[in-house]
Amino acid sequence: MPGRITRMQRRHLILCGAGAGLAAAWPIAALAADSRDTQPIRLVVPFGAGGVADLTARVVGKAMAGQLGQPVIVDNRPGAGGVVAGTMVSTAAPDGLTLLLMSNGTAVSEGLFQRLPFDTRKDFAPVSLIGYFDLAIVVPEGSPLRSLSDLVAAAKARPGALNIGSVAIGSTQNLAAELFKTRAGIDAQVVPFNGTPAVVTALRSGQIDAAVEILSPVMPQIGAKALRPLAVMGVRRNPALPAVPTVAEAAPALKDFDVRSWNALAAPARTPRDRVDRLNQALRSALASPEVRQQLATLNVQPQAGTPEELAALLASEIVRWSGVIAAAGIPKQ
Repeated sequence: MPGRITRMQRRHLILCGAGAGLAAAWPIAALAADSRDTQPIRLVVPFGAGGVADLTARVVGKAMAGQLGQPVIVDNRPGAGGVVAGTMVSTAAPDGLTLLLMSNGTAVSEGLFQRLPFDTRKDFAPVSLIGYFDLAIVVPEGSPLRSLSDLVAAAKARPGALNIGSVAIGSTQNLAAELFKTRAGIDAQVVPFNGTPAVVTALRSGQIDAAVEILSPVMPQIGAKALRPLAVMGVRRNPALPAVPTVAEAAPALKDFDVRSWNALAAPARTPRDRVDRLNQALRSALASPEVRQQLATLNVQPQAGTPEELAALLASEIVRWSGVIAAAGIPKQ
C-alpha cells in the first residue's frame, strides 16, 4: 500500500542511517587521532643557549619542523648534569610531543650520580643519533710540545709535573683527559676549570701545559694561531683540520682510542613505535639536507642518523665506558 514501509525497506533505512552516522563521525575521530601531528613538539636541551648542543638542536629542530609540518620549540633546561632536562622528558606524556636532546653526558650521569630520578636505559625511547663532534688535545702556540709524542714523553720524564686542563669534573672533556692519561700510561694532573674561556686563559698564560676541549669552541683560537692542536680524539681526522692526526695515529700504543661527543634524540618510554618511527624519518630527512649538513659543519658536527636500536646500543656502551673511567679516576659520586 502507498505510504506503508515494508520490513525490508525499514531494515535498509536503518542500515543506511547507521552508515551515515558513522560517516559523519569518521572525520572527527580521524581529526582527533591526528591532532598530535599539528601540535608543537618541545625539544628539551640540557644545556644553556649558545653552545654546540643548543645550536645543533636549533638547526635540527627547524629542519624537522619542515619535514613534520609542525613547530619544534627548543626548551633550554640546563642544570644538575642534565638531570633537570632528563626528569622533564622521562615524566612527560609518551605522545611524541616531548623530546630530549640526549648526549654522552646522559651516559656520564649514570656513573656520576649515586641516584637519578629516572632510569637512563628504561625511561627513554631512543629515536636516533644526530651526529658526533670532536674533542682535541691543544697546547699554546708557543709550546715546546710539538706533537702528542712530545707530550707523552714530557709527562713520563717528569711524573706528576704535566698539567692538562679541562672544564668541570665529570664533563666529557674532563673524563676524556682522564681516559687519555690512563691509556697513555702517564702521571699527569687533570685540572678542572669552570668553562672554556677559563681553560683558554690558563693555556695562554702558561698555567697549564695542555688541555682537552671540544673542538668547536677553540677553533677561533686555533685559527688565530693562539692555540695549536696536537691531536683529535675521534677515530677519524676532523674535516676542518685535515693535517692534525688522531690520537690513534699519533700514538701507536693507543691505536683503538676513540672519544667523541655526540647528540641524539629520545622520547619518553612507552612512546608508540609509530610515533618514534615518524620522528626518526623526519630526522633522517633533515640530516640528508645539504643546507642542514653545511650548517652543522660550521659547528664541527658530523651528522650521522641511525635506528632507535643503534642509539640504545650506543647509550648502553657509553654508560659502561664512562662509569669505568669515573671509577678509575676516583671521582666521588654526587
